[in-house]
Amino acid sequence: MNNSLLASLIAFYEEDPSDPFNAYALAIEYAKSDAAEAGRYFDLLLEKHPGYLPTYYHAGAFFAASGNVARADEIYRKGVELALDQQNAKTHRELLSAYNNFKDELED
Repeated sequence: MNNSLLASLIAFYEEDPSDPFNAYALAIEYAKSDAAEAGRYFDLLLEKHPGYLPTYYHAGAFFAASGNVARADEIYRKGVELALDQQNAKTHRELLSAYNNFKDELED
C-alpha cells in the first residue's frame, strides 16, 4: 500500500465525507492491505450512498473473496437492479457478468 496515497485519500475523505467517491477510493485502496477497513468503507458506501453504482462491482467482488457469500450475492443483485434503474447498460452488463461468474464459482 502506498502510504502517501492513503494519507491523501484519508484527507480527501475527511475534507468531504459526503462525496461517495472519497469513500470508494478508500475502500479500493484498503482492499489491498486491510480487509477490515475496506469492508467498513464498502458498508458505509452501501448504507449512505446506495445510488453510487461503482460500489457494487468492487464490493461484490470484495465480499465474495472474503468468503461472505450471502453479502456478495445481495450486493451483486442490488447492483444489477440499480444499473437497470439508472439505465446504465454497460455497468449492467459488467455487473451481470460478475454476478454470473460468482454464481458459477459457487457451483464448482
